Amino acid sequence: MYALPVRVLAGVLLLAALGVSSAQAQDGGNLAQEAQNPIANLISVPFQNNTNFNVGPFDKDQNILNIQPVIPFKLNEDWNLVTRWILPVVYQPPVYQGDESDFGLGNFNPSFFFVNQVSPKLMIGAGPTFLLPTNTDRSLGPDKWGAGPTAAVVWTPGKWVVGALVNNIWSVAGESNEPDVNAFLLQYFINYNLKHGWYLTTAPIITANWEAPDDDQWTLPFGGGVGRVFNLGSQPVNMSLSAYDNVITPEQGPDWQLRFQVQLLFPTKG
Repeated sequence: MYALPVRVLAGVLLLAALGVSSAQAQDGGNLAQEAQNPIANLISVPFQNNTNFNVGPFDKDQNILNIQPVIPFKLNEDWNLVTRWILPVVYQPPVYQGDESDFGLGNFNPSFFFVNQVSPKLMIGAGPTFLLPTNTDRSLGPDKWGAGPTAAVVWTPGKWVVGALVNNIWSVAGESNEPDVNAFLLQYFINYNLKHGWYLTTAPIITANWEAPDDDQWTLPFGGGVGRVFNLGSQPVNMSLSAYDNVITPEQGPDWQLRFQVQLLFPTKG
């Protein structure tokens, strides 16, 4: 398991430093800022891999690959509908003596944001988010249907992209013997864009499980990393690597997380 992060890091440094053209240099930084904006009017397909270290009573490593395409639709001159579709592919280590690891799909999480460009530098969006029980094993997600509100705000002053995305999902149907879902998520993000498509980033994902005991609800990470927007041939790509220490975590939660993301970008021509 530990060889994977090393290979990932080597791949990031190699690809990002290769003789490929900087997409940021080509469009004055707009593409880089759009790539860092979760509700931008930009079709993209991020592959976000999160490796969580020291999970469970045996301090094993968990891996979650989120495949999360973003597809916007223009509604009128003032509003867009931005759809985000998150399908996790999960490796779950053993959590009790005699247990075996599991690998498969987690629960599907589509979100729909009605987005308005309030000003040239400020964008807001809100709408519903859903949870669908697509899990291939009970250890990879609850057999519950869920729904709730989601919202995002993004501010882009100069070289900065700053904002937050928040949601809360409650279970509304599903297997009666499965625990209820009442899950909160807050991801704030701060990006500072440098030359040649490089940028500094922090985008920790703060979560709370309201169904857990009071002292076991929160996961609070702190950290950051580096990324670059560049072209592989004619394909614009956003690639980043970051690490987060969980300063607060549930009793069996991970100590820290390594996140590697490759995001394919499909900007509108013209």
